[in-house]
Amino acid sequence: MVNPVPPRDRTDQPWRSEGAPPPQPPKRKMPGGWRGLILTALIVYLVANLVLSLFNRGDEPTISYTEFSKQVAAGNVTKIYSKGDAIQGELKNKQALPNGDKADYTKFTTQRPAFADDDLWAQLTKQNVTVTAEPVVRERSFLANLLISLAPMLLLVVLWVFIARRMSSGMGGAGGMLGRKTPPKPVELEGGRRTTFADVAGIDEVEGELNDVVDFLKNPRAYREMGAKMPRGVLLAGPPGTGKTLLARAVAGEAGVPFFSASASGFIEMIVGVGASRVRELFAEARKVAPAIIFIDEIDTIGRVRGGGSGMGGHDEREQTLNQILTEMDGFTGSEGVIVLAATNRADVLDPALTRPGRFDRIVHVNPPDRGGREAILRIHTREIPLAKDVDLEHVARTTPGMTGAELANLANEAALLAVKREQKAVTRSDLSDALEKVQLGAERPLVMPADERRRTAYHESGHALLGMLQPGADPVRKITIVPRGRALGVTLSTPDSDKYAYTEDYLRGRIIGALGGMAAEQVVFGVVTTGAESDLEQVTNIARGMAGRWGMSALVGRLTAIPGDAQQAYGLSAAPATLDTVDAEMRRIVDECYEKAVRLLGEHRDQLDALAAALLENETLEEAEAYRAAGITRAERQD
Repeated sequence: MVNPVPPRDRTDQPWRSEGAPPPQPPKRKMPGGWRGLILTALIVYLVANLVLSLFNRGDEPTISYTEFSKQVAAGNVTKIYSKGDAIQGELKNKQALPNGDKADYTKFTTQRPAFADDDLWAQLTKQNVTVTAEPVVRERSFLANLLISLAPMLLLVVLWVFIARRMSSGMGGAGGMLGRKTPPKPVELEGGRRTTFADVAGIDEVEGELNDVVDFLKNPRAYREMGAKMPRGVLLAGPPGTGKTLLARAVAGEAGVPFFSASASGFIEMIVGVGASRVRELFAEARKVAPAIIFIDEIDTIGRVRGGGSGMGGHDEREQTLNQILTEMDGFTGSEGVIVLAATNRADVLDPALTRPGRFDRIVHVNPPDRGGREAILRIHTREIPLAKDVDLEHVARTTPGMTGAELANLANEAALLAVKREQKAVTRSDLSDALEKVQLGAERPLVMPADERRRTAYHESGHALLGMLQPGADPVRKITIVPRGRALGVTLSTPDSDKYAYTEDYLRGRIIGALGGMAAEQVVFGVVTTGAESDLEQVTNIARGMAGRWGMSALVGRLTAIPGDAQQAYGLSAAPATLDTVDAEMRRIVDECYEKAVRLLGEHRDQLDALAAALLENETLEEAEAYRAAGITRAERQD
């Protein structure tokens, strides 16, 4: 199983890293400095001593020697302790203080005058007063007083450090927005295994081009001795899900160098200049551990052609970020040993300054895999999935043309989920087939259709399937169902036996005839058409528009491209109005001719249409062999 991408170490850090050595921990600075801490601690110490001195006075009052003599004469003294002229004592019964204070006391202290000439010892003996050898009033030791006095200061220091750490960690998010630089921590991958080319399949030709980068990172001295320079950047261009990010990680894993990955949108903030600061920080971290690889995903987010009027005077955040990337890749900042990989599915909108030699001067096209590649990808993604003996991954690869690596991984995962729900020990062929239907056709809907609408849907799907069976060179019909899936009330699945990379006019006309088969069947059987052909007409329109306006399959339009391939652009700017009118007329001609042929073929083969619809109403779903058998057509006859 391929290792997941490591998480970011800070919320403000737009990149992830793997394989980088541990950075030196940054020195923490106390808010306000140590001078302020010492001054505050001294103030707290003095205040604490003042408070403790008040508390140390205790509850034992100091009474006059005269009052002490009276208490001895009255027999109210139980014991005393004397050290020099100082006397500590304890009364038998509480007494009020003689100065009028309402407080009572039991323990006391007093001072015997040096000039006193009385018979104190005789009175003490007469009243049975115990003269102890230990102080009556216990006082705390110096060490205890010191610890108590230092406690507030220690508490202040602990609180100060806690607040300082919280502020330092909090500034990682708030301060980071202003460009605060904190080195990213390396993230240990699960199991310690990095992604390599063994985890990549189906795009061997791309691996061959990227092997140059791997070899350069492993043996840079040989290239320098020969005077060869590796491209500063490699742009991976291709549809979504074809494995561009996985390829970049595999290059770093094969070369054994640190890998920094970021999404281009993660550099952009509302505050102008933050993106450029983050780019500088990213390249600085990569240079510290060079040789290294920086991967920027979806670079078209910030790398679009400049000067389009989207910014304010050409100095908006997106353009500043792009300018900083260009500067870092230009070689003037000493980024030797750092190779930048980037991915996009819109290479046509990138700024020319980004793709010129010296920056992204090598463009690698990553296309969907062929049949052998799909089989290899399926084997990788089912390495940890137990498969039943009836599973044929080669057959699955043959029935999934055009699917990307991400879609195949999702297919394997959906099959595993179905096996768990069905309480099975292994994934079966049925699980993979049902998962493929769910991915391609959508999930089943618990919709109960009226009998007449169900019959109309059966004829609609039978029209699609029968015309696909009758058309020479058309894609084989794999499955027909009238079980509602997604937005459709029924689905006919047709896929080619092998991958196709170029299409003839006859094949495209066959596609249009097959797509119009549902509407034609409704016209032949019921004499009316319904809204169920909406998605079919969308497909027909796209094919006809391409034939007339893009692929030169119209004699009136000529061998030219009147409509751009980018559907997001207004194609009125690429051709004259008269040419566009001609394209529209040719589109209608092509579709009308195909519809007339569809109606004629279904009328000529009405018996087969009825038989196929009856079988579909009875079984709801027909597999490939069952569908051809119900229509009375063999694959050999169809392929003549």
